[in-house]
Amino acid sequence: MVPSVDGRLAILATLLISFAVITALRRFVENRRNRPPLPPGPVPLPLIGNVLSIDAKEPWLTYTRWRAVYGDLVFVRILDQDAVVINSQHVAQALMDKRSRIYSDRPYLATVKPYGWSINFAFIAYGDEWRLSRRLFHQTFRPESAVKFRPIQMRRAREMIVNLIDEPQHYHTHFATFSSSVAMSVVYDYQLSARDDPLVRIAEHAQALGLVMLTPERAILLKTFPFLLKLPDWCWGSSIKRDAQASTNALNEMADVPFRYAQQHMAENSFLDQCSMVPENLKRMEKQDQASKPIFEAALKKAATSAIMGSIETTTSTLMAFAFAMMSYPDVQRRAQAEIDSVVGRDRLPTFEDRASLPYVESVLRETWRWHPITPLGVAHAVSSDDIYEWLLHPKRSISRDEKRYPEASRFMPERFIDVNGALTDDDPAEYVFGLGRRGCPGRYAADASVWSAIVTMLATVNFSSAKDDQGNVINFTPQFTTGLVHSVMAFPCSILPRSHIRSELVDVDV
Repeated sequence: MVPSVDGRLAILATLLISFAVITALRRFVENRRNRPPLPPGPVPLPLIGNVLSIDAKEPWLTYTRWRAVYGDLVFVRILDQDAVVINSQHVAQALMDKRSRIYSDRPYLATVKPYGWSINFAFIAYGDEWRLSRRLFHQTFRPESAVKFRPIQMRRAREMIVNLIDEPQHYHTHFATFSSSVAMSVVYDYQLSARDDPLVRIAEHAQALGLVMLTPERAILLKTFPFLLKLPDWCWGSSIKRDAQASTNALNEMADVPFRYAQQHMAENSFLDQCSMVPENLKRMEKQDQASKPIFEAALKKAATSAIMGSIETTTSTLMAFAFAMMSYPDVQRRAQAEIDSVVGRDRLPTFEDRASLPYVESVLRETWRWHPITPLGVAHAVSSDDIYEWLLHPKRSISRDEKRYPEASRFMPERFIDVNGALTDDDPAEYVFGLGRRGCPGRYAADASVWSAIVTMLATVNFSSAKDDQGNVINFTPQFTTGLVHSVMAFPCSILPRSHIRSELVDVDV
């Protein structure tokens, strides 16, 4: 019996499909044979990979546990994304520093654009736009240029002390004001009011909305269900869309308001003698041809906004970690204060000229970087050409809590950075907490100076201790931390009092 026409077509279709499947399987097997072996890691489940095994709020804790099982390189699959977790500074430097040409891209994060974070060049792809923004940033914040900001940093640190003595209960707000005032000064030459400046509120609000959504583990929700951004407002689940729009609006406001301020004062010739990032580059832009000005201005706005976003939250969070450490480890505080009193005396406050003579204070700063890295997971890297892995995750906390390198890693012990002769060791956590390779933080040196000026000034002027109730009993508490890209201790009960020798005339903001 001869098959019908429909039957012959069905047989032909079956043969074609079978051939396609066999060809695909053959290619898959050949690729697996030719592909170098993957690092060890937990066995992924079909379709979803290892996503259910990862702590979405604190993924670095999961990666740290896996390091003990699988080693310094751990292969992880998050849905359809292959990732390699690097738990070693040595390996991270070998890839991100020595092979930075191909390890400097960013993987796709589904939350970056919807939440408005593409205004920050730290999250955009490795290319011409990133290079221009990075170059503008680097011109202002490279080591030899960052030195000129020291008077501003020290002046703002002393203003912070006045606020701490007057209203110690609002210490988190004073830390944020310090961080914002330094950043706004060096970027826009904008002078914040000592308290309750509107731009501080704008910046804090803008970042709070999006920071929790900027890790791969959180972004996976939008990648898997992109339709959530198109749901009507009345529908269940539309809160993600509303949060994304609110975040975008707040970040645009944070980018536009101070930039317009700089442009306005530039037009009034108010910045002729200034050297802050935006006014300095606006003057350069006047000499460019009309065609290149829009590109230059867009890159400048990205660089400026990135500088603000990259400094305010991280500096504030670092100072919170420092305050928590001084309250929790009073012996460390007393030793650092004794060193300051011995070197500087009690008739003046420390300046940057004293820094080299204060090794223990320097070790306190290093231990603060190590003890609670503010971005414990960092921002994922991606390869820009053919290679084995799509993502590279670099959990800084895994390095900073390595018990072989840092015994009793959970304790705050500045002595680990002091040798037997009382000098600083070569181990500086800043080498990994600020990132590696071409994607390393270009504002590292200015950030380091800001935090040092705040820490040394607080140590010289105030005491941090446990808060007590009306009966004189210590108030016990369990520290709480923010989640997302930034991991910061939240405000906690704390007593902040001026040291016995501190007089109002000693805390002089004129440096």
